[in-house]
Amino acid sequence: MLTVFNIQRYSIHDGNGVRTNIFFKGCPLRCSWCNNPESLDPAPSIMFDERICHKFGECRRIGNGGIILENDKLVINRDLILDTTVYNNICPSKALIVSGQEKTVLQILQEIEKDIPFYNMSGGGVTLTGGEPLSQGAELIDLIIQLKKRGIHVSAETSLHLPWETIENYVNLIDLFLVDLKHLDNDKFTEYTGGNATLVMENFKKLDETGRKFIVRVPVIPGFNFSSAELFAIIDFAAGLKHVSEINFIPFHALAKEKYLMLGKDYTFGNHRCIEKSELKPFTEYAERKGLISKILN
Repeated sequence: MLTVFNIQRYSIHDGNGVRTNIFFKGCPLRCSWCNNPESLDPAPSIMFDERICHKFGECRRIGNGGIILENDKLVINRDLILDTTVYNNICPSKALIVSGQEKTVLQILQEIEKDIPFYNMSGGGVTLTGGEPLSQGAELIDLIIQLKKRGIHVSAETSLHLPWETIENYVNLIDLFLVDLKHLDNDKFTEYTGGNATLVMENFKKLDETGRKFIVRVPVIPGFNFSSAELFAIIDFAAGLKHVSEINFIPFHALAKEKYLMLGKDYTFGNHRCIEKSELKPFTEYAERKGLISKILN
């Protein structure tokens, strides 16, 4: 089974043409600004929106102490909830939802096949994202093989923060890698993501050596990498790889703030200002001078 928290149809920003994005749960990193905090835990997650809660009581009737009413407010004791599936579709107002459902390869294929006419018309396909899709294991490989049998183009968004032996399993299966390059400084990378920048850079070089096509994606984050020195260094690294023809800049926004509240998590980047596209023009121009196609994504 594969744990999926969203299937987004008609996307146009994550590869060529019209695409279906499959969002998988589970990630080896803990980026402080993550736009999909519901993706971090590999297991399904309880999300609760107090603003639309009418206290109907169905969730409390489960009776395991995981959800109680205290001072006329619903309290989610996530540590006591061992089985989130009992809360699936239990809330009439949708104030409480379970993010993440286990799906078979066949179930995912049935969703994807609905959009094959759009792929054929636009040169589109499927984009695997998350979370970290490449951490899913053998069933994801089976899904990709089934997609290839149907002639469907497959892209994958990845942090490359995995053992190379894991990434290598996908090299000849994925048509286009969309790879995050967040920072080159190991100390800063670790502080803000909990990961290892050296591992990522070594995997970039190994992926480049395979000759596979890939696009570099740079999340531009205030206080983390939004400076001329840091972004120019990232561009220089990307330009030094043989098989990168394009670099994408993704300006920070704080739209995920409500998700963190719904998950009962603190969002340390909630008070940072958004970065405007116009502020990234010097970096797109520099990247183009270095021979890269450069885009700013929404």
